[in-house]
Amino acid sequence: MPIDLAALPDDPGILRDLVSHAEHEKAGLRSVNDDLRAEIDKLHLLIAKLQRHRFGQRSEQMDPDQLALALEDLEQAKAAGDEAAQAGTADGQTRERKRRQRNRGALPDSLPQIEVVVDLEEKQCACCGSALHQMGETVSRMLDFVPASFRVKVIRRPRYACASCDGPPVQAPAPPRPIDGGMASEALVAHVLVSKFADHLPLYRQAQIYERHGIRLDRSTLGDWVGRACWWLRPLYDRILSHVMAQEKIFADDTTLPVLDPGRGQTKTDRLWCYAVDDRPWCGPAPPAVAFVYATDRKGERPAAHLSSFRGILQVDG
Repeated sequence: MPIDLAALPDDPGILRDLVSHAEHEKAGLRSVNDDLRAEIDKLHLLIAKLQRHRFGQRSEQMDPDQLALALEDLEQAKAAGDEAAQAGTADGQTRERKRRQRNRGALPDSLPQIEVVVDLEEKQCACCGSALHQMGETVSRMLDFVPASFRVKVIRRPRYACASCDGPPVQAPAPPRPIDGGMASEALVAHVLVSKFADHLPLYRQAQIYERHGIRLDRSTLGDWVGRACWWLRPLYDRILSHVMAQEKIFADDTTLPVLDPGRGQTKTDRLWCYAVDDRPWCGPAPPAVAFVYATDRKGERPAAHLSSFRGILQVDG
């Protein structure tokens, strides 16, 4: 709103308040303008990448993961700029922190909670010295993270002997281990598998993470765990695949899979065939499932062998 110069007050204090209020509004507008410019730049990048992905040459098309990384970089740069602006000072006074728009989704009730009480050291009135009484409290919640930690699982098996005869000592049998003679528990083996196949974390990087915790594991050891765990999981995989192939209608597709080729010092392109069933849209009886079958190429004999026992409708993407 423009200031009417002819109607300015004569009181210097009121004039200072007007100037201070105007400067505050100007700083707020400048902050909003910076946010809008950052959002516009983000949208421009998004449009350019989508156009390139949709209409560009095949060699120029961007992978969705690369687009996500670019957007993450923009978000990080914007957040760093916001934090620098909020921490800065103007005329010796700290700028008022601007309320950020956040996704304030409700935290799950199933999460464990710990309470941190931030209380006064002196509970006496600063004016009269009387004891203060609590009239309420302010409660706020933050989502916390406890880093993964290792622990040693000690299994003790007491051994007993009869004091009245010379019978042999008795002892409870040792519980089975996922890897005979190995020190990995079921939970650790499952974590290695999920990290490798679901989170795309190679074994050598997992070994580096474990070493930061003081646990030295060779990549060959982790590879041995993965191979043995895959042997244990093979019956489950066969069961899922047979369940999919027993349905009346399945979906099929294949995707490229880069595989290391040590002999040539580079990667080769193999295939991962996907067979899925999902009757939920039409309330079918079969539970949803998906099975992946690895193949070294895309020859027609591969899906023909995979589908040799299937009798039904096969839906593909043409």
